[in-house]
Amino acid sequence: MNFPVRKGNTDKSGCRSDTRAAAGRGERKMLKQMFDQVREKSPLIHNITNYVTVNDCANMVLACGASPIMTDDAEEVAEIQTICAGLNINIGTLNSRTIESMKIAGKRANELGHPTVLDPVGVGASTLRTETAKTLLREVKFAVVRGNISEIKTLAVGTGTTKGVDADIADRVTKENLDEAVAFAKAFAKEAGAVIAITGAIDIVTDGKTAYCIYNGHPMMSAITGTGCQLSALTAAFVTANKDHPLEAAAAAVCAMGLAGETAHERLTPQDGNATYRNYIIDAIYRMDGDALERGAKYEIK
Repeated sequence: MNFPVRKGNTDKSGCRSDTRAAAGRGERKMLKQMFDQVREKSPLIHNITNYVTVNDCANMVLACGASPIMTDDAEEVAEIQTICAGLNINIGTLNSRTIESMKIAGKRANELGHPTVLDPVGVGASTLRTETAKTLLREVKFAVVRGNISEIKTLAVGTGTTKGVDADIADRVTKENLDEAVAFAKAFAKEAGAVIAITGAIDIVTDGKTAYCIYNGHPMMSAITGTGCQLSALTAAFVTANKDHPLEAAAAAVCAMGLAGETAHERLTPQDGNATYRNYIIDAIYRMDGDALERGAKYEIK
């Protein structure tokens, strides 16, 4: 695909010249710290998410050491956000009632200084989804926006193609177009004023200056409904526990989810399928700690 890129103080690929493999002890120590902080602080995360994956999202938040609360009524979301530490907004099963709840909760989270994550599920599939996501970006300050490449492209340039709530194969990030995709993600992160997490076969997490290109994960993860939704909930927990390091926290969450997919796949027997795999992914996060994440994370920094 062609990624729209603004001109700036970068090389042709959009990457700094000091791109390097992230094998340094300091960088990996940071990922360990991000996970350890979630376990230590156990933040309460308010999730306005979709009813397809709400249970899995709640269990994922619990598995990483945080606590979930799942509520979306406009009459109580502001009050609920007051007792929470972070907010995850997911538009997967969007309706007019929850749109107002998302706005109220998001604005209240901003007033309280709580980190907020947006998962623009299926943006580009309908006008309602696209306009709702754009309105939320205008009215709410997000710490992280996490989506697949088609969703992020739609938010960035106003148009895109999706396969329902899945990324279009034509938009896929590959090794061949990775530098172009990184430059695109950095430009949009600067424009949105948020960390942008693009997830797929290769994940990109950037704050507009630094980009983590993450290689953890397994192809079978795409056979489960809601791995992206679970990741957004996980990201909200990580960012909330590490408010001063949103980029590193988001990257740690993405690495953890991918590593969990690898670990879970290793447990599968010939009789197991995607339902068992889903449970094993949650189990893998439950059993994971900062040291395991440090050992298993696969990424480079651009």
